[in-house]
Amino acid sequence: MPEPLDQFDRSILEIVQRDCQLKAETIADRVGLSASAVQRRLKRMRETGVISAEIAIVDRKIAGNPMTFITGMEIERENYDALSKFRVWAEKHDHIQQIYYVTGAVDLIAIITARDVGQYDEITAAIMSQNPQIKRIHTNVVLKEIKLGMFVPVEP
Repeated sequence: MPEPLDQFDRSILEIVQRDCQLKAETIADRVGLSASAVQRRLKRMRETGVISAEIAIVDRKIAGNPMTFITGMEIERENYDALSKFRVWAEKHDHIQQIYYVTGAVDLIAIITARDVGQYDEITAAIMSQNPQIKRIHTNVVLKEIKLGMFVPVEP
């Protein structure tokens, strides 16, 4: 288990979530530490999993996948094994960007990106044919992104 975050760690996390390419010197100036102290803290937070990934966010339209679908899926009743099987399958399919196990009318919510509705239909057909534990899919087409982000507020 990672050690608790202090105010310096929280400040560093606030900064690197907005731009993970900033140099340690720049971060150090902003938080009031030395560059080497910032580097040590970042290294520790990466090793302990506080920082789980540092990625580039790609514009979907430029990448050729301008459409986003929010998909609700129903699984066979109380089939918990289905969750792990589907997770393993979905990890191999990059168009499926996120999956959440939820309460409510559906069991899973997935965020799927695609070139067009035809490609989305192919993706959902593959989901249904290769994952018989998924019994129904409900689709919402995103008409306009209002806010898109992965920023996590770092609480004291």
